[in-house]
Amino acid sequence: MTKAVWNVDKAHSEVGFSVKHMMISKAKGSFNEFDATIEADPEDLTDAKIEFTIDVNSIDTRQQDRDDHLRSADFFDVENYPKVEFVATDIKKKSDNNYDVTGDLTLKGTTKPVTLDVVVEGPSKDPMSGNEAAGFSGSTKINRKDFGLTWNVAVETGGVLVGEEVTINFEIEAHKQA
Repeated sequence: MTKAVWNVDKAHSEVGFSVKHMMISKAKGSFNEFDATIEADPEDLTDAKIEFTIDVNSIDTRQQDRDDHLRSADFFDVENYPKVEFVATDIKKKSDNNYDVTGDLTLKGTTKPVTLDVVVEGPSKDPMSGNEAAGFSGSTKINRKDFGLTWNVAVETGGVLVGEEVTINFEIEAHKQA
């Protein structure tokens, strides 16, 4: 396969996150609006161009009050910082289909390097459209305070309401541009 442009199939893709809640469980959510620019050969990502954008206003934790609070200046401040962006700067192959994709993550006006653990789930052919497709999955962990997401409250039993470490995960299905 050769390097090509791939378009995200949003109906078969997901960007999610989880964070410790009250020190006893995890709150989970997703972003419903996102897009990517992917120029890659799925059989060798080492020279790929990957840029990813998330519309923060599309946050969905299945609880409207929490979503509204996350959109506020206490957290994401979507009025001033409506997007999260990731631009890959270095890609290293770890095994046949596993890569470390390092890049600049910009969240709430702060840019820091992060490394995503990415698995190429393999190329395939969509039986409905006949288009070439490829799957990518992965995750990373960030400290939310590194990006200015510092709001918190103490809980009565000790600890805090919201953990510092956030796990970000994604499942992307992309189709080769004609």
